[in-house]
Amino acid sequence: MAPGLQRFSDIAGDGAPRLDAASGEELVRVDRAASVALGRRSPEPPGTLFVTTRRVIWLSEEEKGKGYAVDFLAISLHAVSRDLEAYPSPCLYAQIEAEVATDEEAAESNPEANDELELSRVSELRIILGDPGQLDALFDVFCHCAELNPDPNAERNGENGWFHGEDMVDENGTQFSNANPIGQNGGYDLSQSVFELQINDQRFEDADEEQEIHENGH
Repeated sequence: MAPGLQRFSDIAGDGAPRLDAASGEELVRVDRAASVALGRRSPEPPGTLFVTTRRVIWLSEEEKGKGYAVDFLAISLHAVSRDLEAYPSPCLYAQIEAEVATDEEAAESNPEANDELELSRVSELRIILGDPGQLDALFDVFCHCAELNPDPNAERNGENGWFHGEDMVDENGTQFSNANPIGQNGGYDLSQSVFELQINDQRFEDADEEQEIHENGH
C-alpha cells in the first residue's frame, strides 16, 4: 500500500512543487485559494492545490514551506459533496488508506487533536475550492489520475472497481445524501462508477411498504 498523507516541503523557487520528472510525473491542474481539511480538523487557511499524474499536493500560502501530499494509490475513493448538513462547505471528499492504531495507541492519543498531526493516521481529506463551481472539473481530474495509478492489488483480489454509494460514510458515521459522483481507485473505468446517494433509498421505502402491509394483515 502506498504511504498515506505526508508532509511536503520540496518546493521550487517559484513556489511550485518539484515533481519527479524521472518517473514521468506531470502537472495536470492547479487551483488557487484552495483549503484542505484533514480529518476532523478545521480547514487550513487558503493555499494552492496541485494535482499531478501521481499525487495531490497542497501548499500553504500563509506558512511558506508547509504542505501536504498524498499519492493517488493511497486514495481509496473520492466524491463531490454539496450537502451542507454533511459538511458546512461544498468540497471534494477523499478517503485515504491510513495506518490503523492499536487499542493502546488509540487510548494514549488522538492523532487529530494535537498540533503535531500524525498524518499517517489521517483517513479523510476535504478540499474546499475558492470557486465551488470547479468541483466537478476537479473530480474529473481525480478520476483521470486515479486511472493512471490503478491499485495493483485490485485485480489480484478480484475487485471490480465499483463502490456502492449506500456504504459511503465518513469517520463520524455520517452518510452523504448529495455526494455525486463517486470514484474509486480500483483500476477500472471510474467515469462509469457514478452513483446518486440518497439516504431515503427506494429499496428502504419498498421495505417499509411491505412491512406496513404485513402488519395490517393484508
